[in-house]
Amino acid sequence: MQVIKNYVYNASYQVFVLLVPLVTIPYLARILGPTGVGINSYTNSVIQYFVLFGSIGVNLYGNRQVAFIRDDKDALSRTFYEIFFMRMLTILIAYLFFLIFLVLTSQYQIYYPAQSISLIAAAFDISWFFMGVENFAVTVLRNFIVKIITLFSIFVFVRSESDLTNYILILSLSLLVGNLTLFPSLKRYVYLPELSKLHLWKHWLPSLVLFIPQMATQIYLIVNKTMLGLMTSVEAAGYFDQSDKLIKMVLAIVTATGTVMLPHVANAFAKGEKEKTKIYLYRGFAFVNIMAVPMMFGLVAVTPKLVPLFFSDKFKVVTSLLIMEAIVILFISWGSVVGNQYLLPTKQMKSYTSSVILGAFVNVIMNIPLIYFWGARGAVITTVISEAVVSGYQLFSVRNQVNFHRMFEGFGKCMCAGLGMFIVVEVLDTTLPVSWTMLLLEIMAGIFTYLVLLILFRVQAIKSIIKLVKDRK
Repeated sequence: MQVIKNYVYNASYQVFVLLVPLVTIPYLARILGPTGVGINSYTNSVIQYFVLFGSIGVNLYGNRQVAFIRDDKDALSRTFYEIFFMRMLTILIAYLFFLIFLVLTSQYQIYYPAQSISLIAAAFDISWFFMGVENFAVTVLRNFIVKIITLFSIFVFVRSESDLTNYILILSLSLLVGNLTLFPSLKRYVYLPELSKLHLWKHWLPSLVLFIPQMATQIYLIVNKTMLGLMTSVEAAGYFDQSDKLIKMVLAIVTATGTVMLPHVANAFAKGEKEKTKIYLYRGFAFVNIMAVPMMFGLVAVTPKLVPLFFSDKFKVVTSLLIMEAIVILFISWGSVVGNQYLLPTKQMKSYTSSVILGAFVNVIMNIPLIYFWGARGAVITTVISEAVVSGYQLFSVRNQVNFHRMFEGFGKCMCAGLGMFIVVEVLDTTLPVSWTMLLLEIMAGIFTYLVLLILFRVQAIKSIIKLVKDRK
């Protein structure tokens, strides 16, 4: 039951991280317009490079290390403060480089300093620690309060196009405040050891090893927006960003299992229970297949009605982008399970690193011609191909370790059920008028149809999910 509880907590946390921008998208799309949304997207993508280099892979490394030693309070305390202080120093170095960048650039001088608060917030991000000790509740409950305040602040302080700086400040400060509120919960797990006994830099190289794949992953997640802003326009970056946000919202629900299972699998691996790690992999794969397939088909079916309702007619371009990008839900879900739930906790860093570096390379290389000729649509095509390459390579790398038949058991039936659901929702979408009520009706009809078809097809993978729920270890 612990695993399913943590899944619910982590899924909620991931959704809440995106909740404020997603809840306010209809409002901001009308207030800020494509240009304002695009400027925020572009400048934030630039800041994320500094956040990335300042964080040096701590989130993944810290999560895993804490999972290994969470039963030893002395070791846990030393490890936490060593990693935390090391990250503080690397973020400081990254901020100095940001200041140099700010002096050299002539564009968006007002917006970059506001975005840079996110870089400061990264120094105080200790969510990796609570994920390592498998306490996801603390991050959810505290961040929920912060997000509600953030939501209220946006509607109060963002009232016109000239309030773009206010919007950026609100989002950046919410990250900082949310991270700071996690510290009071630390005393339950760790104490401050003698500073002279801390060895910060012993974590540098292992963290750097994890930083390489994380860097590659982040680059092909944010480089699209940067290149769109540089090669076409900030409006194009905004269109792509809106499509990507909705995809990430769906993915937060599906891929939360990968983050939850990482410390669980790492702990089993540390105890030498290698066969159990494979069992977790099969169950996790069954879960994401059952979840990702209907979300992919459902999003494609409702997008023509969803976009004008959610974004307004100014963002009609997003309709085609969402339909094209929806397939990455499946690819990223597979990668989340194989990569985060199996390769990382079992210390197969070479395969994991190779997959994301290959994906980043394909993304950057293909972006140049595709964005040049097709703008935002080219960026979406590149994203789909890159994610397919990453998940495909990861599956290839474990071909001799796992049983693919068990991994993909029931997948064909899930696809048939998803296709049946798509047909039902597509018919409703083309016949019913455009309104939120009708959209909700389509979604409910789709869920009902999919569940009925799963039962009729007797999908055996459901048993794996039930075992995952019942697992108390």
